[in-house]
Amino acid sequence: QAQLVESGGGLVQSGGSLRLACAVSGVPLGRFGVGWFRQAPGKEREGVACISRSGGYKRYADSVEGRFTISRDNAKDMMYLEMNSLKPDDSATYYCAVDELRTTLCVLRNVYHYWGQGTQVTVSP
Repeated sequence: QAQLVESGGGLVQSGGSLRLACAVSGVPLGRFGVGWFRQAPGKEREGVACISRSGGYKRYADSVEGRFTISRDNAKDMMYLEMNSLKPDDSATYYCAVDELRTTLCVLRNVYHYWGQGTQVTVSP
């Protein structure tokens, strides 16, 4: 059974930075694409960033391009989301996810197979 645990969320001022981490167990993380999603109150969950199995392919939502960086460490079964120049609109619960189907590419659609419980990010004006 896969288990994903996010950490690193919190309260930060506009313009600040946070680094989210996701520890994955129960599945061979190095075989699958992974992604980060977020959901704000009253809004649908949206894809933020994803990275392929090898790390050679990445995609970002337009709203975070140039500010967020996704990375992974397959040896440690970890994935990360570095968030810079944060804005109040970035406030949401952030989720990490594993996609068992896609390996060499990744997508920002809500088709992932395993999900974490989420970590709250709040950006004050």
